Amino acid sequence: MRIVSLFLFAAVLIVAGFAATWWMRPVTPPQAPQSLAVPLPEPCRDVAFEGRTHIVCELDPAAHDIRIVHEDVNGKPFGSLLAFDAEMAGQGNTPLLSMNAGMYHKDLSPVGILVDDGREKTPLNLDDGEGNFFMKPNGVFMVGRDGRAAVMESSVYAQTLPDTLYATQSGPMLVIDGKIHPRFEPDGTSRYIRNGVGIDMQGRVVVAISRKPVSLGSFARLFRDELGCRNALFLDGAISTLTSAGKVVIGGKHPAGPILTVLEKR
Repeated sequence: MRIVSLFLFAAVLIVAGFAATWWMRPVTPPQAPQSLAVPLPEPCRDVAFEGRTHIVCELDPAAHDIRIVHEDVNGKPFGSLLAFDAEMAGQGNTPLLSMNAGMYHKDLSPVGILVDDGREKTPLNLDDGEGNFFMKPNGVFMVGRDGRAAVMESSVYAQTLPDTLYATQSGPMLVIDGKIHPRFEPDGTSRYIRNGVGIDMQGRVVVAISRKPVSLGSFARLFRDELGCRNALFLDGAISTLTSAGKVVIGGKHPAGPILTVLEKR
C-alpha cells in the first residue's frame, strides 16, 4: 500500500511539472495581417535616385484627362483624396491616380490661384510671407484649353495670363529654366515625404512623390537630372499623398485642399 502511495505521489509531481512548463512557455504574439502593396497605375514606376526611391508618373495630356479639383457639387472642399476618389467612384469614374496639389488655409481654401474647368475660384497670390509657399520664386501648374500643360513662375503667369482650363499655385519652384531653386541647399536637413510636378522635354506632365523623406535639393535634382524637366514645382511635404483606384499608395488620410487628379480620356 505504501508503494502505491509513493507511485501516486510521483505521478502527481510529474503531471504538475508538465503543467507548469506548459503555462510558463513563451507566448508568441498573434501576427498582424500584412497589407498588400497597392499596384502602381500604368503610367507610374519606381525610380531610384540618390539612394532614395520615388514613384514617378509620366502623363501624356493627349491620352490623360488631367484636372485640378477642390470642391464637390455643393461647393464644399472634398477634404481628402479618399473622399474625392469615393465621390468619383460613385459617379462611375474612378481616377487613375490622385495627389494633393497645393497649399491651403485652415478652412482648406487654396493659398494661391485655383482654376477648375476654366473658372478661377481663387486669384493668383503674389504676396510675400513666411513658409514654403512664399519661398520665391513660387509657381503655377496649369493645363490650357489647348490641352497643353505647363509649369511656370507665378510672375510669368501674371504677365502672360494664359488661357487656362485647370491651375494650381504652390511653392517653391523646384527647377526654373533648368536651374535648381537658388535658396536650396544641396542636401539640407529638412526632410519629408514630398511631391511635385514638372513638364519634361516631350511635353508630358511628370508627377513624383518620394517613398521616404527627402531634401528639397535632392527632390529638385530628381526632376532636372533624372526626369528631364526644365521646370518643376513643389506641391507639398509631410502630408504628401498619392492614391490609385481609391486606395492609398503613399501617405495617409491627410486633409487636402487642391487635388491633382488623372482620368483616362474617353
